[in-house]
Amino acid sequence: MKTYTKFALLVVAIIATLGWLAASGINETKTYYKEIKEVRAMGQKAQDGRLRVGGDVVPGSIVREGKEVRFTIHQEDLKLNVIYAGIDPLPDTFKDGSQALVDGKLRQDGIFQASKIQAKCASKYEAKPMQKPAIQQKQASL
Repeated sequence: MKTYTKFALLVVAIIATLGWLAASGINETKTYYKEIKEVRAMGQKAQDGRLRVGGDVVPGSIVREGKEVRFTIHQEDLKLNVIYAGIDPLPDTFKDGSQALVDGKLRQDGIFQASKIQAKCASKYEAKPMQKPAIQQKQASL
């Protein structure tokens, strides 16, 4: 075999291996945002892989026990109990009534075991009221 042929085969093998690793990594890490009703409708399939579920934190449900945090999120009239024992600190915006996005797995007992939590407080992210440009303010006063 010629040197160029061997080199081409090696390059093709390396590219194929990198493509396979990338594709399998994407399939392993992809999670879609689900609503609580969708998680319930999935049944046993909800326990098979990672999920990302969103909802509002129920006021008064946050309980801290050492490194573990338990709370409940809700959407409409559906609730989901969550346990977080991750190594990352909770976001500053994580509090009663905030919107939370939990990433993890649903256990067999129906409790969601979160490995990551994202939270935002709706009032913190509201847009500032727009002011009229100076030219429009001058025209309005004339």
